[in-house]
Amino acid sequence: MATIIGGLAASHVPSIGGAIARGETQTPYWKPFFDAFNPVHAWLADKKPDVAIVIYNDHGLNFFLDKMPTFAIGVADHYDNADEGWGIPVLPSFEGDPELSWHLAESLVGDGFDMTMCQELLVDHAFTLPIKLMYPNAGARWPLRTIPITINSVQHPLPTAARCWKLGQAIGRAVISYPKDARVVILGTGGLSHQLDGERAGFINKDFDLLCMKDIVDDPEALTHFTNRQIVELAGSQGVELMTWIAMRAALGGPARAVSRHYHAPLSNTGGAVLLIEPASEPGRMAAE
Repeated sequence: MATIIGGLAASHVPSIGGAIARGETQTPYWKPFFDAFNPVHAWLADKKPDVAIVIYNDHGLNFFLDKMPTFAIGVADHYDNADEGWGIPVLPSFEGDPELSWHLAESLVGDGFDMTMCQELLVDHAFTLPIKLMYPNAGARWPLRTIPITINSVQHPLPTAARCWKLGQAIGRAVISYPKDARVVILGTGGLSHQLDGERAGFINKDFDLLCMKDIVDDPEALTHFTNRQIVELAGSQGVELMTWIAMRAALGGPARAVSRHYHAPLSNTGGAVLLIEPASEPGRMAAE
């Protein structure tokens, strides 16, 4: 059966791609963030995941204010990157896993989640940059299959933290009910605290970010008690990307341990973070409970 071997939470600001393109990853400003992926690279080399389920938020490449699904899942055989206007180089196509994707879609709908199924899906920097950071030397072919799942963090009303927690639990149940062998890593990409507009533009709340990095491992359900308004107040209007972290952690299930964690701010006006966690028990088992 499929197993969930771990989860990765990472920031995804577009300027990361610019730093890579300009060869600035080891400059004083960027080096602490990029070096935080060294233990992630070692973990990936050891665990060798087959599939990455990437929980992220689309920034208008596919969905905009006129049509914004609360939750969507890609069920295609591949996903292409496209120019979002940031000047970031377009990355090679990402191989999908249609069979596992449709299994997830059917299971999630059966669990009460009205997913938008996407047989064509362009993936933006929130999807591509974390995978590039995981596999910086991948070349023209990525070493694992991918399944995109988007959470609306743009158009209000937004899904609540509690609802995203339940989505993650349903993803975990769906994965471990898949009868074929697959080693699955769950990504939650976004945040942490940041606000890009208005009077609080540039706002970062380091104390809240560090609380999230601790609780997402040790007491993740505590984060589900925050309302969306509270998260915006504490983490900025774009800090609601925390929902992707919450869903990722819920997919892992019960007790977990941090393999590595790193916080670096400011990261392009964002509380930048990298957090790698593993289930404390046998992979996948607790997600079914």
